[in-house]
Amino acid sequence: MAMRASVHRFTMRDPADVSQLALAIERGQVNPAHIVAFIGKTEGNGLVNDYTRGYLVLSLKLLLAAQLGKTQEEITRSVIFVFSGGTEGVLTPHYTVFCVDRQAPAATAVPAPAPGTKRLAIGRAFTPVPEPQEIGTRAQVNMVADAVHRAMAEAAITDPADVHFVQVKGGCVTSDVAQAALARGAKLASSDPNKSMAFTRVAGAFGVMQGLGEIAPEAVDEASFFTRPEIWSARASISSGIEVGENEVVVFGNAAGWTSDFVIAHHTMEDALDINGIYACLDDLGIAARGDNRATGIERIVCALVKCEPDARGQVRGQRHTMWQDGDINAQRHIRGAVGGLVAGVLGDTRIFVSGGAEHQGPPGGGLLALIARAA
Repeated sequence: MAMRASVHRFTMRDPADVSQLALAIERGQVNPAHIVAFIGKTEGNGLVNDYTRGYLVLSLKLLLAAQLGKTQEEITRSVIFVFSGGTEGVLTPHYTVFCVDRQAPAATAVPAPAPGTKRLAIGRAFTPVPEPQEIGTRAQVNMVADAVHRAMAEAAITDPADVHFVQVKGGCVTSDVAQAALARGAKLASSDPNKSMAFTRVAGAFGVMQGLGEIAPEAVDEASFFTRPEIWSARASISSGIEVGENEVVVFGNAAGWTSDFVIAHHTMEDALDINGIYACLDDLGIAARGDNRATGIERIVCALVKCEPDARGQVRGQRHTMWQDGDINAQRHIRGAVGGLVAGVLGDTRIFVSGGAEHQGPPGGGLLALIARAA
């Protein structure tokens, strides 16, 4: 017996459309019992009041509950749902399904890799639901760091260097929760829901850094949150929303003992125009596609995960940008559209997971990306 990961990507006509996954299950292409996580893009605004994320979560839970004969609560405790709102520009509403078969037979249609070969490994973990006063604090950092360790263990990854991407989804304080917490004397990192989402992202980023050994626990200081942009992780992608309570963590890496035909690579983007960072990630996967998004091998890409942030200095390579000053369009919507178009142009595919709000996630004003591909 060996562990095997599989990756399946589906598009949607609306946030409730799970018909493509339902058909894949019906045809035997996806075993619903093997699903461990979803990551995808919905066509909302990506802000606090983006209910398209929860709409898709509910639709998928209803499908899985019916297929597996389980309650929605049971699905919630075993499957991670990470959805980012905002399909600006050319981005396509879609979701990627990650499956793990922990008792895969050795003899299958998928050729077994040579002994010692590392293939895609996936692990996930949940934390307790943080108290409102714990959101955006060292307590949340420790929760996420512990979950990263447990997710690595589930993925049988022993070396943090083999981890290429960590996706975290955490909650935020809503207005009513904040008022109730303040009324009982709790001290909050922020009572503003939008700022609370940012605090969750920052605490999550430091949690991933601590969990992967990128920063020592004693070096984590809440005073560094937002103020020390030079402290960042090349592998952390953190999202926040009102549709979750606990922190949900998915670790992606390459490890021996997995027999799937998928591999993952990651790279940073120095700024919003860093096309070379995308090419470097393709190079790591053995895909020569510089300047040609129809090049042989690029069709091997089955999932693209991107994190990005408008440059806080208001410039891109010395030229002024206005993303932070636009009163009509949120800055994160601007950057998702811009970077999403860049990555989609390189890959020749608009099904890109692009998440804004990259505080301490990738270089300041830049970001990070991870690509999952079928092995050469």
